[in-house]
Amino acid sequence: MLRQLQGGGKLGLPYSRPMPGIGARCNELPIADEGATLRIINRLDGDAVVIIDVFSKKTSQTLAQVIADCRRRLRQYDDLTQ
Repeated sequence: MLRQLQGGGKLGLPYSRPMPGIGARCNELPIADEGATLRIINRLDGDAVVIIDVFSKKTSQTLAQVIADCRRRLRQYDDLTQ
């Protein structure tokens, strides 16, 4: 799925869920792994797929702390790349 995004492809449900609460162009990709479901939070920029966080998710809702951490990391990334 990440390779498809890197190539400019778009993913929709059920492969990718928009995360506007984190920021514009942010998505959550579910990855089924043995015994857990991992989530990759990413943002699609013009020249990159920015991986913001990877974590194991056991509930249907994303924890508020994860969302806050992702917002903080994006601010730091944007400050460094501007």
